[in-house]
Amino acid sequence: MPRFSVIVPCYRVQGFLGECLDSVLTQSFRDVEVIAVNDCSPDGCGAILDAYAARDERVRVLHLEENAGLGRARNAGMPLATGDYLFFLDSDDTLTPGALAAMADRLAETDDPEVLVFDYARTYWWGGTRRNALARVLAEAGDGTFTAAGRPEILDLLMVVWNKLYRRDFVEAEGFTFPPGYYEDTPWTFPVMLSAGRIAALDRICLNYRQRRSGNILSTTSRKHFDIHEQYERVFAFVDARPELAHWRPFLHAKMGEHCLDILSKPDRLPPSDKGEFFRRTAEMFRRHRPADAEVPAGLRVLEHGYAAYRLRLRAGRAGAGLERRAGRARGAVAGRLERVRTAVRGRRPLDPDLVVYSAFSHRGVLGDPAAVHRAAREFAPGLRGVWVVRDEETAALLPPDTEHVVVGGAEYRRVTERASFLVNNVNWPGALAKRPGSVHIQTHQGTPLKYMGADLLRKPGARHGLDVPQMLRRADRWDHSLVANLHSERVWERAYPCHFASARTGSPRNDVLVGAGPEEVRRARELLGVPAGDRVVLYAPTRREYRRGGHVERIDPARLASDLGPGHTLVVRLHPALATGPARGLGLSELHRRGVLIDATDEPHAERVLLAADLLITDYSALMFDFALLDRPVVVHADDWEAYTASRGAYFDITAEAPGAVSRSYRELVGLLESGAWRDAEAERRRSVFRSRFCAFDDGRAAERVVRTLMLGEEMPAPPPGPVVPGSRAEPAGRDLLTHP
Repeated sequence: MPRFSVIVPCYRVQGFLGECLDSVLTQSFRDVEVIAVNDCSPDGCGAILDAYAARDERVRVLHLEENAGLGRARNAGMPLATGDYLFFLDSDDTLTPGALAAMADRLAETDDPEVLVFDYARTYWWGGTRRNALARVLAEAGDGTFTAAGRPEILDLLMVVWNKLYRRDFVEAEGFTFPPGYYEDTPWTFPVMLSAGRIAALDRICLNYRQRRSGNILSTTSRKHFDIHEQYERVFAFVDARPELAHWRPFLHAKMGEHCLDILSKPDRLPPSDKGEFFRRTAEMFRRHRPADAEVPAGLRVLEHGYAAYRLRLRAGRAGAGLERRAGRARGAVAGRLERVRTAVRGRRPLDPDLVVYSAFSHRGVLGDPAAVHRAAREFAPGLRGVWVVRDEETAALLPPDTEHVVVGGAEYRRVTERASFLVNNVNWPGALAKRPGSVHIQTHQGTPLKYMGADLLRKPGARHGLDVPQMLRRADRWDHSLVANLHSERVWERAYPCHFASARTGSPRNDVLVGAGPEEVRRARELLGVPAGDRVVLYAPTRREYRRGGHVERIDPARLASDLGPGHTLVVRLHPALATGPARGLGLSELHRRGVLIDATDEPHAERVLLAADLLITDYSALMFDFALLDRPVVVHADDWEAYTASRGAYFDITAEAPGAVSRSYRELVGLLESGAWRDAEAERRRSVFRSRFCAFDDGRAAERVVRTLMLGEEMPAPPPGPVVPGSRAEPAGRDLLTHP
């Protein structure tokens, strides 16, 4: 029998679930079982739980056939628990290191009380941490045990279920269960705390309470907040059935009023049209349960005076707080008024249902995923009008013929972005672009993420130098759809950009050409790059580093690599776009290209052409490896500075352990791999197969069509088949080893 049964209900938390489970399973105290309840989650939670259960026998997974809600999901897990104590852990929160050991020690010191209350810290999406403001209550509780009557201040702590442990035989004997609906913790916590004969406190932060930027169910606008009334009715019914608890009625009466008024005061909880009804229902319940001769606290007397009085008090408070703000706003009143007039005029212009506005790589041209979507729209929805945003007229001159365009910031740019029904981009639109109601923003991204992105960069100060992450997320709030090529990307984007978009499992539109390419496309790609006929092509694609100013660190001497490859081989080098105008090329790459030692393909606008031409990819941590895997050709990961890279930038998984092929840690190792043929042996092929299954799952060659049909036209279209599609062509490397000499 384990000491602790940790019950974890899971619903739409795939971006945080792994971190939650790891925080439990990696504790030094291991006498624990995890009962994970998949509450019919529509995302990847079920698969994540099954993977953990396969790796760790302490994890048991219960898959519910229909969504039950948080309370009933916890109820479903309780009969499976065999531990001495129950711990209800929310699936986006985490335990602090050593928490379970500290809990076990405290329980032993206090001879197994019915309830153990411990401390927590709020951890914010932007990186801040704040300890429970009432931590002193736990510190003052002393070393022994107590009852709620003996220390009523314990009930001033946040009345939630996850900051406590509950002795299982006590819960079973009392028959405690969770009701359905919002605020299900309330009718559990009060009865438990009032019934417990022995309560102990642990003055230690054992849990990080994640304050999500979005996605918290109690922070959403909904009539479900009316559930609070029924939950308190359950609390009063519990007390009414136990005469010995009657003295708690004044306390609970005040708590109910405070709780309901707190919900009403939040601007994002209730629709404005429902606030009057919520107040009246609260006031009616407040009157009905008011104990005889009980004095009403001053802050709750408004419940006896009606909704009009409540609104007057609210306005008065806001008016006082707003005096100072008004003084600041006055300085920009004229400019603000003019902009509001312009916005109002623009807002009256109807959306054009056939207008699609595209941009890629900060308005650099018809490129990447947006370009693939544009081509598909011309084929499958010719009635749609596509307009490209470019950064200047010089860029416009390089656009394909018959490409309608506008220059960013101009009057025509404002007109098309204000009226477009669809906006497609692989970066964020400028902050000044307001999202019109009814418009659809499609974010394609730029590939599968290995390194930290978005809000996760807040944990890496060096990597986010010069980036305004909060502003980045405010811009991402405009997204309606986020395109993903695999479940890994879906989980990362939902975590890194905690906004309200929906993930679209379309595949990556730009990679349709890789899936469907045949020998002729490969030949043409090599011809465009200038590869001699018959040569084997080795592509070297390094990424930038955050630990060096400017991002350039030369890990491999390209001249030496080209020489070591020998005759019959062509080395193609493609730098990260952020390094294209830096010193890397001036330090020798351009000269080597001019002399014909190698081909510098950094300026080739279409990365797909470069990938098609290559027989082998040598990279460090470039996202190009995820795209190249679609071709099912060998990859070597050169990871000689992996520790420094992850320390500075951060990575979502260890690419050296889960590589798409062989891994080298030094140039000598790289040479050995190429010379011996290990770059394409059975183990390298096995790794590549596993990698492709994981990261090429949704790329079936119809991603761009799927975006147009499902997201723009609203049509039905089959989902991508499970597993990676066999590429239309493989340019097989020749049978000899790569190196002609050591």
